Amino acid sequence: MARKQYPLRIDPDIWAAVQRWADDEMRSANGQVEWILRDALKRAGRLPKKGDGNQGPPQEQDDA
Repeated sequence: MARKQYPLRIDPDIWAAVQRWADDEMRSANGQVEWILRDALKRAGRLPKKGDGNQGPPQEQDDA
């Protein structure tokens, strides 16, 4: 799976907390941020299910 690179501006104290959490979970800080985001999306019901092809917002169809 291709990964999107994105520069992240974050408060140093928050980054330090993420890094400590990642160390506790034996993950990289980048992997921890991805896990946090994926978990939040899943809890909010916004994470597309694997294989459903829904990678973004629904497209409007023109019935003309």
